[in-house]
Amino acid sequence: MVHSMKDLTKGKPIKLIFQFALPVLVGNIFQLLYNLIDTRIVGETLGEQSLAAVGATNSINSLIIGFLIGLTNGFAINVAKSFGAKDEKALRKATAMTVTLGIVTTLVLTVISVTFLMPLLRVLNTPEEVIHQSHTFIRIIFLGMIVTLLYNICASVLRAIGDTITPLIFLMLAALLNVGLDYLFIKGFHMGVEGAAYATVISQICSVVMCFTYIWKKYPMLHLKREDFKVTWSYVKQMYLSGLSMGFMLSLVSLGTVALQSAINTFGTKTIVAHTAARKITEIYMLMFGVCGTTMTTYCGQNLGSGQISRIKEGIRSVIVITWIWSAIMMIASYTIAPWLVHMVTGTSDSEIVQTATLYLKINTVFYFVPAMITVLRNSMQGIGDHTTPIISSMIELVGKVLIVIILVPHLDYMGIILAEPIVWILMVIPLIIKIKKNPVLKEKEITNNCI
Repeated sequence: MVHSMKDLTKGKPIKLIFQFALPVLVGNIFQLLYNLIDTRIVGETLGEQSLAAVGATNSINSLIIGFLIGLTNGFAINVAKSFGAKDEKALRKATAMTVTLGIVTTLVLTVISVTFLMPLLRVLNTPEEVIHQSHTFIRIIFLGMIVTLLYNICASVLRAIGDTITPLIFLMLAALLNVGLDYLFIKGFHMGVEGAAYATVISQICSVVMCFTYIWKKYPMLHLKREDFKVTWSYVKQMYLSGLSMGFMLSLVSLGTVALQSAINTFGTKTIVAHTAARKITEIYMLMFGVCGTTMTTYCGQNLGSGQISRIKEGIRSVIVITWIWSAIMMIASYTIAPWLVHMVTGTSDSEIVQTATLYLKINTVFYFVPAMITVLRNSMQGIGDHTTPIISSMIELVGKVLIVIILVPHLDYMGIILAEPIVWILMVIPLIIKIKKNPVLKEKEITNNCI
């Protein structure tokens, strides 16, 4: 076995979780950094209108790409279980099906999203003065969706076998390349928002090539054979059960955000820019939640594969405490340095934009201990095979956000948007707490591999 693989079924849970999570955290920071640099370069070189054009596509981008990331992470739960059970044949089968089903699903998704892109932007009330720039930008991103999928397959399979270092290295290289291409295409070739989109896709292509090459050279256990790709419908059903559950879990969250974006887009360019900045900073603030969620999916999957239930329960408790400590730190940041952060993200000194974004952050962070718990519980439940409750929780979020757009926003304007998330968070966490306490897997003392 290669030293970068990490078996999460042996050793002290909290130490293993930290070792696994740290490269994921650093990788997510780099991903955010190049997203922020994209935003900053667009804002500085092309102006607030182009920044609003890119910002207006954030929610639809999160919806489609979020679904893909969830899909591959869900498929990889089966890889993690096979690795935990030390079954190399099942490991290759799960990996082959992740590749096959991922590509098929992505091709269908690409055709649908590109075909209906302009009508969707209009449904989202994208301002007329930025809609064509928005369309140009997001169309290129969606046409490159297959590249995004392939990188995420590599990353999710490697994480499932405990290797979080390799995806981090290739992500960092892609981030640096992305920044260089941004400057080249936007400042050098004057390609506008189109340049920012091409920079993203090209840098992802490079990370995919490096990732596939590395896997082929370093992980003989992942050398797929023809028989690994043999389709059995019961296995396809099993893969899609976990894949679509994770995909819908993330996309329903994004669909709720799309509903909010359609209301935000009616408030004008300054509010769109303020909200874009606030959401970018929120991504930084919530970084630890996503990292802990990703970690817990693999941790629970591997430990379920090896039948160690007490380790799963200990891991869940420890990680909730970690995310709550992080939540307190982020709240302090909002009440001290938020205006500076808004300026850093957008490059703007417009007091209205800075004040609006800061208000959003101050109110939201007070409630952060709730989404921290939501993320840990949802991903842990996926890892132990409960694919229904996380979707119910996400449905509550979607319905809640839609109702708030209808009921609160007409009376409270942007304050309705600010209050939307804390309200739905509290509603969402209730079924998760109830179901995790009743989960039959966690009621077992320990189980044997052949029960899986």
